[in-house]
Amino acid sequence: MKPIDFAEANRTLMPPSGMNNCKELRVFTDGNECISKWKPTFKERIAILFGASVWMGMKSGGTQPPVFLNVEYPFIQSDETNAESYE
Repeated sequence: MKPIDFAEANRTLMPPSGMNNCKELRVFTDGNECISKWKPTFKERIAILFGASVWMGMKSGGTQPPVFLNVEYPFIQSDETNAESYE
């Protein structure tokens, strides 16, 4: 999956030093939650369509902070933004 920029993003998270396979990540943050947007490749979309799981990993210690994965637009919706849910 590829992280992509989005209109509500207000911060860029930089990769940790020494993680060469990690890139900048555009996120929205309000001090309470942090949201990023990801787009699966065509091959990944086909795999998901046929039942593949979506795995999430993060660099952390012995536990995992609360997280969510979603396909619905996570911000207050209006008629103009509702269509973005599936882009």
